[in-house]
Amino acid sequence: MKYRLFFVTAIAATAVITSTARAPLRATFAGERSEQSWTLKEIDPELPADWAPYDFLVLEFKASSSQRFHLGIDTAKAQISKRIAPFAGVWVRAAIPLRFYRQPAGNAVDLAATYNQPRGSYWINISGGHGDTSAVKGLTVRMDNAVGSPTLEIRSVTLAKTDPGDAVLEGKPLVDEFGQYTHVTWPGQVRSLDELRKAWSLEDEGLKTPPADRCEYGGFAGTRARATGFFRVEQIDGRWWFVDPDGHQFFSAGVNGVGTGSATRVKGREDLFAALPPASISPGAGSFYTWNLHRRHGDVWRPKWADTTARRLAAWGFNSIHYWGPRNQEPASEPRIPYAQMLRGWQTGQSIMGMPDVYAEGFATRVDESARTQLGPRKDDPWMLGYFIGNEPPWPNREGQLVDLILSGPESAIQGRLKNHLAQGDTPERRRAFVHAAFERYLEVINAAVRKHAPNHLNLGIRFGGNPDDDAVRIAKGSDVFSINIYRYAPPRATLDRVHALTGRPLLIGEFHIGVPERGLSPGLVQAMNQEERAIAYRYYVEQSAAHPAMIGTHWFQWLDQPVTGRNDGENYSIGFVDVTDQPYSELVAAAKLTHARLLDVHGGRMPPFDRVP
Repeated sequence: MKYRLFFVTAIAATAVITSTARAPLRATFAGERSEQSWTLKEIDPELPADWAPYDFLVLEFKASSSQRFHLGIDTAKAQISKRIAPFAGVWVRAAIPLRFYRQPAGNAVDLAATYNQPRGSYWINISGGHGDTSAVKGLTVRMDNAVGSPTLEIRSVTLAKTDPGDAVLEGKPLVDEFGQYTHVTWPGQVRSLDELRKAWSLEDEGLKTPPADRCEYGGFAGTRARATGFFRVEQIDGRWWFVDPDGHQFFSAGVNGVGTGSATRVKGREDLFAALPPASISPGAGSFYTWNLHRRHGDVWRPKWADTTARRLAAWGFNSIHYWGPRNQEPASEPRIPYAQMLRGWQTGQSIMGMPDVYAEGFATRVDESARTQLGPRKDDPWMLGYFIGNEPPWPNREGQLVDLILSGPESAIQGRLKNHLAQGDTPERRRAFVHAAFERYLEVINAAVRKHAPNHLNLGIRFGGNPDDDAVRIAKGSDVFSINIYRYAPPRATLDRVHALTGRPLLIGEFHIGVPERGLSPGLVQAMNQEERAIAYRYYVEQSAAHPAMIGTHWFQWLDQPVTGRNDGENYSIGFVDVTDQPYSELVAAAKLTHARLLDVHGGRMPPFDRVP
């Protein structure tokens, strides 16, 4: 097979041209860690070692699976690797910006926005190192925990100075009218609307009443603590609990992102879809999930969706959900279930790496108004579990980069303070100290505002990502609950012990998930082999978490699978309790029911947690 050529003009060469007939590079992945390396000579003797003059690495490749792989550039000093999430079973052209390999991750409000980069024929996660590309030796591809011996073929490797564009080169459309991927098959794949309606009807008939041991709010009906009419926290017999408005002990088994939309990027990619949702149903975006809800429930679909969702959650043992945006003020349009609200207008507004100018004149006034707008309508709502005041700040352990961005930005109050601070000495330690002082100011202002406008509700804190350092934890200990997002098979006990010791507060897992590389979807941040193992993984994570005496809840991310062609940042994870056609994953649902029925005794220390490792 010939390598595909990029033609050059007389004005400027945009790529290294290869004309030798060569067989595609091929890798087959198997086992816990599998990799294949090629030298530049093996790839193409005409490729230069100095990639510094070029801005794009252009590959034509075909992956048999949607499981992500690592693409490493091997240099004289190190291997620089990024994670590629491919479309399965089709040849694509991927124009990969080399800045992702050369430069540190940039300025964004949280971890996902920092590291996920959407592209047209794949998406890339740019976490990891960066370095010089002037002495390249070759390429390495790697896959961890390969499922089903997936393969990767690369038939063209070129370099470009301008972006030749990403493209799906064959097999379009990739997505059918129901939002399903067209190049793989699976049991239960929808073939017709009649078939789908029958499945929906069967589920409606099979939804059972909620567990008898739960109260209206989802607390454990047989327990008793002081009732205040709102959610609160209390340590009882050495173990922390939520206490619901009626005074029952409550462990928050929750789901993130319970809503009716799941949009994918359409503009410029219209030919990837067999049909697009009507603008009247999904205006300005391609949300196949919304289209399927309309098909299921008719024109007045949202109240019916809310009722079905509330019945599902109760039947499956869930007692709380998390909203990313403002809660709809029409009660009939939302599931009636305790909810956590995300507040982060101060993080997503004018900020650098999620840090606003906390010393600017009017900062406190703006925060107060934002808190009033978001919390005022809900200040007397007993169904509100609490509110988060931020999500995964990206600057911890990157304080030096945040300082550089402030210094190189426009003139501001925080910049002026920073310059005065560094005039006394510019060291990594002093840079960290400045950022931490600004963060302390940030939290003082926000915590005062939210308590003013929602005095009856719990401050669930910032949902930190992963393993925040001691300094950040200490500064953030002023909330009622310390929240942390931990993507592992189970949270490390040492991490939970450390955070609890530093804060003295109860702990909440704000996000976790386990996915499977199926249906054209990527497996998410934590992978299981198949749906049966994903179900085991849910039980293991939740019960191992609940066994910790400070843990008061675990929130799964998220309610439904992400779009197969990616959300706005490219993510296309198979992480839902329901799929794009609004059908539940039966194995996961069955596992959740079993675990949720055990939470009172597991968290109470009367029953050992489920211990089968997925």
